[in-house]
Amino acid sequence: MTRLRVTPARRQGRDRLYVSLPDGRNVAWYDRDSGRVSLVSERHRADVLSALAPYLTGDVSIGPPPVPTSADLARLSLHPDDDLAPNRPGEGLLVELDSLPEGADRRFRQDPRRVQLAAQQLLGEGLDRLEGAGWRILHSVPLPGADRIDHLAVGPGGLLAVHTLAARRLKVRIADPMVRAGRGGPAPLLRLTRRRAERATLALAAAVRPVLAVVGAARLDVLPVPPDIRIIRDDEVPALARLGGVLKPADIEALYATARDRRTWLRA
Repeated sequence: MTRLRVTPARRQGRDRLYVSLPDGRNVAWYDRDSGRVSLVSERHRADVLSALAPYLTGDVSIGPPPVPTSADLARLSLHPDDDLAPNRPGEGLLVELDSLPEGADRRFRQDPRRVQLAAQQLLGEGLDRLEGAGWRILHSVPLPGADRIDHLAVGPGGLLAVHTLAARRLKVRIADPMVRAGRGGPAPLLRLTRRRAERATLALAAAVRPVLAVVGAARLDVLPVPPDIRIIRDDEVPALARLGGVLKPADIEALYATARDRRTWLRA
């Protein structure tokens, strides 16, 4: 029996399990919503069904995949280790916190990374809901030098590199480029947000707009409003669905296919 790998992913509003060979080539996927197993290669049928057996529920149909979209073709050609689509909001922080020594959790309950993680998760959930409006979302996009873009949104309104500011119950004051949250000292956060968008623009060869998303703030003051960066509260994320006129569906899928490949970001 060929040893297969099962990888979950949620894209375009659908929950799927992708089945791949040891060399990374996908040979099937199981669409949980439709209850269908699409086989790329019939000769792997027995092995695929054995690998998926713990996950199959209800009536399941099996057969060749439908005519693939450009996104499906890109996914099938991408090695799972290079695919950023399965990344969860705050993936980088989750990895860091999971690596803490056993028993360290109590000592690190006030670790600021946990506050930031909660903010990224909340914002990420809101961004994921934009998929119904034609947007594609990636989380925790790694950049060279151990930096990350918290969220990358690709949709009718263009490309957005979103930086998350955790500010639960805090007063936030923004005076470009400085940002002050609560009693903390001011930090050049807008400069960092712009820089990440610039690196994304370089990697994708397409204009990426910087966005600062302030999560949970009791008050937000912006003086003056920067013309080149969008500043939003977490409850304003649904309004992004109304943005349009920049990218067509085919362009969205092409840019998303490029962005989800980890290797794309090596030139950022």
